[in-house]
Amino acid sequence: MSRPRRPGRAPVPLDMSRVRTVPLARRPSLVAAASLGRPVGAGMTVRRLVARLPDILAARDLRGAVERIAGALRRGRPVVLGMGAHPIKVGLGPVIVDLIERGRLAAVAMNGACLVHDFELAWNGRTSEDVGPGLERGTFGMARETGEFVNRATREGVAAGRGLGRAIGEAILRARLPFRRTSILAVAARVDIPATAHVAIGTDIVHMHPSADGAAIGEGSLRDFHLLAGVMARLAGGVYLNLGSAVVLPEVFVKALNLARNVGHPVRDLTTIDMDFNRHYRPAVNVVARPTAAGGRGIQLTGHHEIMFPLLWAAVEDALARHR
Repeated sequence: MSRPRRPGRAPVPLDMSRVRTVPLARRPSLVAAASLGRPVGAGMTVRRLVARLPDILAARDLRGAVERIAGALRRGRPVVLGMGAHPIKVGLGPVIVDLIERGRLAAVAMNGACLVHDFELAWNGRTSEDVGPGLERGTFGMARETGEFVNRATREGVAAGRGLGRAIGEAILRARLPFRRTSILAVAARVDIPATAHVAIGTDIVHMHPSADGAAIGEGSLRDFHLLAGVMARLAGGVYLNLGSAVVLPEVFVKALNLARNVGHPVRDLTTIDMDFNRHYRPAVNVVARPTAAGGRGIQLTGHHEIMFPLLWAAVEDALARHR
């Protein structure tokens, strides 16, 4: 058996006398004293707190998002919110309702789960089932009132020419549900802004109920997609904020934006902001990167919705008040 051949020469230590150094003053540096944060204290306003954050990474992005949103609102450009259901489940419904009522949001786009949780909170002030125990018994998602109300509102609203979001929002108002003031869908219907719902069949608990009507769900969701494309057509110079949707809304947004551009609306100088507690592929490319490649700015703000979203809007309100 032959031995493996050894490399030609054995390695020797490097000659350290040949090592080169450069003056620190000439070396490019990513952090400078001017970008450092400043101490915080008790009783500070939002303005002073944000001003004292470091001008580095996420703190810089937060300031950029505030400036972009406030600037769009000052110029009369639309700010549109796309969202998954988790923001509702962590208590942000009243915050979003307030933004709609005060004219801060021009439209809201939702996934199908938002319809469920928005209705349940309006119905009895409670939502978010513990999935595990119900799944073991086969009762997960089978709340009678949820299936009956959402599916009936879908059938009747679509038959009357509505999209999904408006159909359910109007049904909540007509029924005078006791907690309707927390309903994003209801307030959007009341103040007459688009609240669109974008549904994948089989993803939402109401699809398991015998009252589900696939034709009505599909027709209503397609109408809402066309309505959202109309919203995108007017978004030039505005802001699209993706809150807690990792798949459905990023995909719907990029298609609606493309459709608007396809029929002749340039929709340039966009600001797109993705907010979630993890960074995901689709929001990174379909919300942040691709739509702003020809101009504008894409921003990612990573953190828990129930903290980051109110903080962002508190800073925006402060920026608007300061401008006035």
